[in-house]
Amino acid sequence: MKHQVFPECLQCEACGTQLKIDRSLAGKRVACRCGHRFRIPLEFFPDGTMEAPHGQLGINEKSPTSHIASPENDDDVARVYAVRQAYAAMREQLAQVVIGQDAVIEQALIAMLCRGHVLLTGVPGLAKTLLVSSISGVLDLSYKRVQFTPDLMPSDITGTEVLQEDRSSGRKQFQFVEGPLFCNLVLADEINRSPPKTQAALLEAMQERRVTVGDTTHVLPSPFFVMATQNPIEQEGTYPLPEAQLDRFLFNIIVDYPQPDDEFAVIKLATSDWQPQLKPVLNAEQILALQQTVRRVPAADHVITYARDIVLATRPRDPQAPPFIREWVGWGAGPRAGISLVMAAKARAVLHGRFHATTGDVRNVALAVLRHRLVTTFNADAAGIQRDDVIRKLLDHVQPPQQSNQQFNGQQKNGKSAVANGSSIGRNNTRGGMLQKMFGTDSSQS
Repeated sequence: MKHQVFPECLQCEACGTQLKIDRSLAGKRVACRCGHRFRIPLEFFPDGTMEAPHGQLGINEKSPTSHIASPENDDDVARVYAVRQAYAAMREQLAQVVIGQDAVIEQALIAMLCRGHVLLTGVPGLAKTLLVSSISGVLDLSYKRVQFTPDLMPSDITGTEVLQEDRSSGRKQFQFVEGPLFCNLVLADEINRSPPKTQAALLEAMQERRVTVGDTTHVLPSPFFVMATQNPIEQEGTYPLPEAQLDRFLFNIIVDYPQPDDEFAVIKLATSDWQPQLKPVLNAEQILALQQTVRRVPAADHVITYARDIVLATRPRDPQAPPFIREWVGWGAGPRAGISLVMAAKARAVLHGRFHATTGDVRNVALAVLRHRLVTTFNADAAGIQRDDVIRKLLDHVQPPQQSNQQFNGQQKNGKSAVANGSSIGRNNTRGGMLQKMFGTDSSQS
C-alpha cells in the first residue's frame, strides 16, 4: 500500500525552519530542532490524506532547510507550566506584603531564574528591603541580611579564620568561620555605604559563587543570589559602586513611587493589625531545576542578533553606534550585557508560559539590563539626559532583524513549499491564522 508521507509543511516561528508534518502527528505536540514547541491541530490536514505507517519518516534531500518535526520533551513542558504556576503563586503571596510594584517583582523573579543578581535603586520607604525579605519568605531558602556601613570589613562578609584549640590534644589550629555570604539569598542593604574594599569582597562571590580566604577556596551554596539596595538621592557618606561591581548585577531595577490606589492600600494595611502569613512556594532543588529549564529555552538567531545589535550600538566607538550615542555615551556595555539580555528574555518567556524567547522579550528587559552598564558623557549630564532616556532612544533606533526565512503566509517567491510533491504552503488560506493559535505568540514579538 502506498502512503503519502509529509503531505504538509509549515514554518517554525522561532527559527524559520521548514518543518515537514506527517498526519500521524495531528493533535500532538511537536518540537522543532531549535527547541520551539507547538501543537498540530487536527484540522491542519485536508480530508483524504493517508497516514504514514509508524516509523516511516523521510526527508526531502532537495530541501536542506526542511526538517522533521519531532515530539517534544514532556519534562521541559511540565517544568514551563510549573514555572508559570509558581510565578502566579509567588505573586499572590507577595501581594500580601508588597502592594503594587508588579514590574519590580517580575524582574526580581526573572533574575532568580537566570542565576542573576539584582540591584534595587530607589528612595527610602519604597519597600526595597521588605521586598527582598518577603521573597525569602516565599522561597524555602537560607537568608541573611548584611547592613553595609562605613566600618564594615571584607572579613565581616566572607568570613575569617579563627585560632581554635583542640582540648583533647592541646594543639592550636586555624578554623574558618563562615560569614553571612554562605547562604542562598543575601540582602546587601545600602551597599553604597561601605568603602570599595568591602564592596570588592562580593566580586568573586557574585561571579564564581565561591570565596577565597588565604589559600583555601570555599564554594557557596546553590542557588546563590545577591539582592542589593541603594539610595540614589543621598550622596553624603556613600561610595558609588565601581563599574566592575555594577556589571556583576544582571538587573538594576528602579523602584518608583506607588500609584495612588496602591499607596492608599499601603497606608490602610500598614496602620491595621493585619499580619501576613507567607507560605513557601519553591525550594532550592526546584529553583535549580527551573534554572536549567530556562537555559534550554530556545532563542532564534534573529533574537540573539537583535540583542547583539543593541549592545554594539551602545559603544560610541563602534561603527554601528548612532550619532546621539557618540555624543551622550562615554563607555558602552560589554559582552556580559548581551548574555544578560538573552538569558533574561528566556526567563521572561517562561514566566509568561511561552517556549521560546522573542525580540519583544529582549526589548522588555533592555532597560533593567543596560541602565547600569552605560557611562554618560558631560554633554548628556549637562543637558539633563538620563540613561533611561538614552536606552529608550536606542531601542527606537535599533530595529529587530528580519528572519532568515519568510514568514508562513503563502507569499514565497514561487508559491511552493519545500516538500517533495511541490504543494503550496498557502493552499489553505485559513492556516495563516491557525499558526497564531498553535504558537500562541504575538506576531509583533517574533
